[in-house]
Amino acid sequence: MTLALLCSGQGRQDRGMFDVFEGQPAAVPILAEVGALLGRDVGTLLRDASEAELHANRTSQILCVARALVTAAGLAPPKPYIVAGYSVGEMAAWGVAGVWTSEQTLRLTAARAETMDAASGANDGLGFVRGLTRDRVDVLVARFECAIAIVNPALLFVIGGEREQVARCCAAALDEGAVAARPIAVNIASHTPRLSGAVAPFRAALDASMPGRPHPGVTLISAADASIVSGARGVPGLAAQLDTTIDWAATLEALVERGVRRVLELGPGTAIADMARGAYPVLDARSIDEFRALDGVTGWIERQAR
Repeated sequence: MTLALLCSGQGRQDRGMFDVFEGQPAAVPILAEVGALLGRDVGTLLRDASEAELHANRTSQILCVARALVTAAGLAPPKPYIVAGYSVGEMAAWGVAGVWTSEQTLRLTAARAETMDAASGANDGLGFVRGLTRDRVDVLVARFECAIAIVNPALLFVIGGEREQVARCCAAALDEGAVAARPIAVNIASHTPRLSGAVAPFRAALDASMPGRPHPGVTLISAADASIVSGARGVPGLAAQLDTTIDWAATLEALVERGVRRVLELGPGTAIADMARGAYPVLDARSIDEFRALDGVTGWIERQAR
């Protein structure tokens, strides 16, 4: 059964997100690079930062990508496997696949966040709507000058726009029968036209990185169009994601069609594993955060591979 490693997006980071990796040699250089980018030791940051600091866009993106990189380095999962990423998680996926080194991945993630911050409105943000059809959500977001950022399975849509308008859109969705709808702790309208100004500078940074090809035995899937990424050819799609809707539902469908039956979410959080289980009961989907130690994850991978 084929294994897929899925790299999480931002918003689920927490103060204990690296605790399970304490003492892991593979984590040391990655966390040192994170500390250099964020200007202080990661442990100190997670202990002392306010919630606002923890969820600031640049900090959030770097921490979430680092979590996936540290996890993959600590596990060194047996090949072959497929890797894909949700939103900023695709940056981590490129690093896990070996297209970039961990240092390159983190520095490009910082550049991604900086270009997004420069292009974003000061009061932009994201929310979600669950339980309405796509056509009804399309009408709602247009009414409130928002946009659909991510299409997920089970009628779950991430929406983006000016924060007050996002909140109004979520309230209107509830009035129209949505199962749930509310703003979320991401302070930027990722994957919407509000970030069009970030695409060109981010593309330039990606081109300058001279991406390589994925490691032998690793297949990298793009969330832009569920295609296989071979390296530099994937750069235009990765840059374009900043202001374009991501169809994560189609990405999960493509993974299943490619024979994936085991999914491991690298975290932080369990949102992607939960989503995969719900959409495809055939999948044995787990998250790192469901295990107490890396030995448990390694054991699960080995048992499922037999």
